[in-house]
Amino acid sequence: MNPRKKVGLVAHDNMKPIIVEWVKKHLERLKNHDLIATGTTGKKVEDATGIIVQRLKSGPLGGDQQLGALIAEQQLDMLFFFWDPLEPMPHDPDVKALLRLCSVYNIPVACNRATADFVVQGL
Repeated sequence: MNPRKKVGLVAHDNMKPIIVEWVKKHLERLKNHDLIATGTTGKKVEDATGIIVQRLKSGPLGGDQQLGALIAEQQLDMLFFFWDPLEPMPHDPDVKALLRLCSVYNIPVACNRATADFVVQGL
């Protein structure tokens, strides 16, 4: 198994500050891997940490689907998806499809900080 992992990052608007702080907390582990994120999340992580993030489209504009395609092509090893359970999601079908693909392809997915802390220890 390749020690360098392809790590997906996604966060809904209210969760972007939380994922940025989480990445900063785990920067020593994450900086040795390839980070791939939806547009705004990736920009915020880059700005806050200085590490390079491959940025896809914004989630509602197709970024979630781009991540799904990477999963289907076995080009993503894990996903950190901080979604806001208290806010309606206009692109809910895309979100559900992305989470479903993680299950279909056996991709570890963390949707909150507690789970993400456990998953990142595997890096």
